[in-house]
Amino acid sequence: MSTNRKTIEIDATGQAPGRLATKIATFLMGKHKVKYTPHIDAGDKVVITNYDKIVFTGKKMEQKLYRHHTNHPGGLKEKQAKTVMAEGPEEVIRFAVAKMLPKNKLRDQRMIRLHFKKS
Repeated sequence: MSTNRKTIEIDATGQAPGRLATKIATFLMGKHKVKYTPHIDAGDKVVITNYDKIVFTGKKMEQKLYRHHTNHPGGLKEKQAKTVMAEGPEEVIRFAVAKMLPKNKLRDQRMIRLHFKKS
């Protein structure tokens, strides 16, 4: 089955990361298409512009923590949202989108089609 993939460009200016991630995940999965099938990866390519202009609401910039574990004793690592935004704002969006996609074998293929363009 051949897949006609389109390129969808999304401007992230002034948008919250979570709300933006739901839109992106829908396009990557192909749920916006009439012939959506869950087990077939027929989603589109998504290009995000102005990703450095996303906005956190409330006090999330200071209070939100991004965590991962190294699988060693005492290996829980935490970073504040403002630190992650300073290091690379595209990682905030990439992390949010990855968590909103289904946790199956297609997730890695879908994440490859997520691109960021400097504006």
